[in-house]
Amino acid sequence: MTAYDDLYAALTEANAGAWADLLPAQIAAALDPARHGTLPRWQALLERLPALQPSLRCLTGDAVQIGRAEDIRDEDRALLVEILRELIPWRKGPYDLYGIPIDTEWRSDWKWDRLKDHISPLQHRLVLDVGCGSGYHGWRMLGAGAKTVVGIDPLLLNVVQFQLVKALYGPAPVHVLPFGIEALPADLKAFDTVFSMGVLYHRRSPIEHLLELRGCLKPGGELVLETLIIDGKLGETLLPEDRYANMRNVWFIPSLATLESWLRRCRFGNIRVVDITLTSLEEQRRTEWMPFQSLPDFLDPNDPALTIEGLPAPKRAIVLADCL
Repeated sequence: MTAYDDLYAALTEANAGAWADLLPAQIAAALDPARHGTLPRWQALLERLPALQPSLRCLTGDAVQIGRAEDIRDEDRALLVEILRELIPWRKGPYDLYGIPIDTEWRSDWKWDRLKDHISPLQHRLVLDVGCGSGYHGWRMLGAGAKTVVGIDPLLLNVVQFQLVKALYGPAPVHVLPFGIEALPADLKAFDTVFSMGVLYHRRSPIEHLLELRGCLKPGGELVLETLIIDGKLGETLLPEDRYANMRNVWFIPSLATLESWLRRCRFGNIRVVDITLTSLEEQRRTEWMPFQSLPDFLDPNDPALTIEGLPAPKRAIVLADCL
């Protein structure tokens, strides 16, 4: 069972003790095997992990690296590979676990490289990563000096993948909790930095999501927002009638000017755009560790500037803003 005592202490120190008191019941409910039929099998996989002692832990390279190839016996390596493959698809990374390279669907290190030199230093900060996936960026945040990182993600496969990586790493002040932002108390005002990357366009109400993010931040705290955008003027927003790049759960994709207006309306200030990038076929693609369809399958084969639905191909912006 994952230990959260250090997380409860960090939240209490940040004047979020009321949430810390609720968390044990929230976590237990989310991880109730009766609610997810595959969870017991995944948990049994974690119990089979060999006892290993890494000679290296590196959180500052492109891959989150734990251990070296020479740290592990051949039979333990084979077992670890078997367990890792049982948890496919691996979408966010990369990882290097005892010399086993996990080439994930997304080159999440590229996104980190685009923002790391623009955000406020993370040293001594309590950080929230909303929609964190398997926790790759949380490890990079820890490597950048964060005091404690809290990731939240309702997809239990992501949570189990994180728990595997943390079991290999050892005790660390980084956690992934098995639920979404709606489980956090309103107006928590506990976090120094809040990341929301690749989430906004999945929310039916983008304004509600921005207000939820603001409620998590201390006054003066920093929001790091990464989301899809379209080219366009103030007030222009794309609302796909059905799918977008084969995704059903895409709602509002704003122009940059519209996104900035949403942030101002939600009482964020000092808004600055630090990156705009078209998602490339090298950044998101099918791999050995995510062998299903990916971005190359969802773009128009005759015009890669369009999705298969005829909509603008994915373009992403990273926007920083301060909580007023």
